[in-house]
Amino acid sequence: MRGTFGAESTADEVLEGINLTGKCVLVTGVSAGLGVETARSLVAHGATVVGTARDLNKARHALSEAGNSAVELVELDLASLKSVRNAADAVLRHGKTFDVIIANAGVMACPQGKTEDGFETQFGTNHLGHFVFVNKLVPLLKSGSRIVTLSSAGHRISDVNIDDPNFERTEYQPFTAYGRSKTANILYAVALDDKLKKRGIRATSLHPGGIQTELGRHLTPELIQQMLTRWNLKSFEEARFKTVPQGSATSVWSSFVAAAEAVGGRYSEDCHVCEINNDPTSRAGVMSYAINLPRANDLWRKSEEMVRERFSLA
Repeated sequence: MRGTFGAESTADEVLEGINLTGKCVLVTGVSAGLGVETARSLVAHGATVVGTARDLNKARHALSEAGNSAVELVELDLASLKSVRNAADAVLRHGKTFDVIIANAGVMACPQGKTEDGFETQFGTNHLGHFVFVNKLVPLLKSGSRIVTLSSAGHRISDVNIDDPNFERTEYQPFTAYGRSKTANILYAVALDDKLKKRGIRATSLHPGGIQTELGRHLTPELIQQMLTRWNLKSFEEARFKTVPQGSATSVWSSFVAAAEAVGGRYSEDCHVCEINNDPTSRAGVMSYAINLPRANDLWRKSEEMVRERFSLA
């Protein structure tokens, strides 16, 4: 593994000296924030990038502003399984193979609501939308490919609730729902890695760090105070936010720099693989419930049941 990188490393620093010519990467959520910067850095180092966005005009503008109009765009609304399946079918028809899929898109701490299919908004968008989309694209991955899912330190807030994923019997709390969805992102990567590693395809998950992007558009003063209290912070400044280029670093590190065997089935942050840390007051490391393979397989079965589709990836 080349170089030593950390919390302050940027995507360009991580990829310095790496020629990605001939590599093809799919990145979801390229209309703002980390998705735009991740796509920009990959293209800058020679990769071909296909990006997805719910609003293609917004994505075109954001990519153009970043000096990166070379990204091929596909319309994808992760809160609609019809849109997810249409987008996957469009990519499959094109037949382009991918070296990496980066499941970057997501929502955070939004008011209680439902997706088009009746799922709780955060679980449906962050987990189930990607679950269907990525699983459908597995035939386009060759040996040596990777699937990278963006989770969060927010997974430490809550395990998934397989018996009540839509908060039908549980009081809805925005950050609890976010925590469930981010734990689901990690568990999905754990299960996916276990199913695909015999084919030479590895899956991994990561926390990009705290970054002030459009992801936080639903944060009210009350929710911000909840966040500060949970992490024992006196102010926003103590959270030590990363820049967007720094926030994109672990995504490209997990995709092209880290050894596949090191990150496969694991969770990373600040460009390194995390150890288990079950201290509820800590923001670092990964909770043991998030990397539990039997739990991951239970979530896989529940997810198939919810989306009414089975995926045979062997």
